Amino acid sequence: MPTTPKPLLLLGAGGPSPAYRRDPLASIAAAYPVVLADADDPGWTRPYLADHIAVDLADTEATAAAVKTYAAHHDLSGVMTYMEHHVVTTALLAQQLGLPGASPQSMEACRDKAATRRLLDVHGVPSARSVLADDADTAVAWAEDHGFPVVVKPRAQAGSAGVMRADTPSEVRAAFDRAGRETVLGLDAYGPRGVLVEEFLDGPEISVETAVFGPGDSRIIAVTRKRVGPPPTAQEYGHCVDARDPLLGDPELARLITAAVDAVGVTCGALCIEVMLTARGPRIVEINGRIGGDLLHVLISEALGLDLARIAADIATGTRPQLHPTRDLSAAIRFLYPDRSGTVQRLALPGHLTGRSWVERLVTTAEPGDLVAAPPAATYGDRLAHWIVRGTGPAQCAARLSQIEDELELLIAPPARTTACSR
Repeated sequence: MPTTPKPLLLLGAGGPSPAYRRDPLASIAAAYPVVLADADDPGWTRPYLADHIAVDLADTEATAAAVKTYAAHHDLSGVMTYMEHHVVTTALLAQQLGLPGASPQSMEACRDKAATRRLLDVHGVPSARSVLADDADTAVAWAEDHGFPVVVKPRAQAGSAGVMRADTPSEVRAAFDRAGRETVLGLDAYGPRGVLVEEFLDGPEISVETAVFGPGDSRIIAVTRKRVGPPPTAQEYGHCVDARDPLLGDPELARLITAAVDAVGVTCGALCIEVMLTARGPRIVEINGRIGGDLLHVLISEALGLDLARIAADIATGTRPQLHPTRDLSAAIRFLYPDRSGTVQRLALPGHLTGRSWVERLVTTAEPGDLVAAPPAATYGDRLAHWIVRGTGPAQCAARLSQIEDELELLIAPPARTTACSR
């Protein structure tokens, strides 16, 4: 008889909404009994959980103590997270329990974009020139010395939060202010604060899902082509995964990914590495110490037949994952942002397309009455909806994404304006 696998500890459910997290959790739970460590176990997670450790993950010492107590009575197979917030704590716990995982130091280097840049530079890995600016004056001075445009970004955020292109000194100052205060999903409580000013890298942006098995042994799982919103922000408006993407077998990209992983010292895990395809060759944008978000898990499954979350879970338990694609298709997602700031009055996706074989999902993430901001003020939290389609290639996916967008209904009332008067 087949043996039941030992439980896998998962740090962080991902909040009260299942929109972006249900799929990876379901995949992990299909292979391993999942023990969730988090302050709460939201209702949507419970069908997938074997147990729950109630702990505030922002308190690393309390988390380590709670997990140590639990592990004394339960034999865990591994520890993992799909949330940026908890990659360092995950590494610490794996080390504490003697389980497979990256070192805490390597995860700290991934969480700190300034540290990532330093290590890439030391090891000669192509990325972007940058400086950790203490104040707006320093940021402006660096930009003037190195040339405009530049990119201004938070030191330890994710999801392109606070990332802005700046073409003038005044834009650098405004971007510095925004980068210093903008956060996504409370991530500011889980990493170093600060603002980077970087060389502007021009070209298409991709993300590379990567499996790491040891020094010099990094494998590309999938390549995602990004659709980025209008400047000056870098918000992701969509992604496309194609099983026939030539970059999957590109030796230059493979060498760059392996060199970047080795530079930050990761020797075990599943990473999401962002790369800019410049005229001078591919350059590392950032290294994330966990699998990609934005439902890339679904796109990779639809296009290549690979289970990204399962791959990450297998690596976390010391199991060799299945990395051979079983599908030869494309899949893409598009995110709807407001076309104006104001209050959502009506939002409806074309429900008559739900039954089409090429529609994977149509999801609204905002409701009438919600106050939303349009670009460039928009953040990750201003997304209104998303939809995923399948196709035989990127062009067909793009046409199907646009068909849905053309047929959706959206009405946003402008913000109320008041005037003050005196008698």
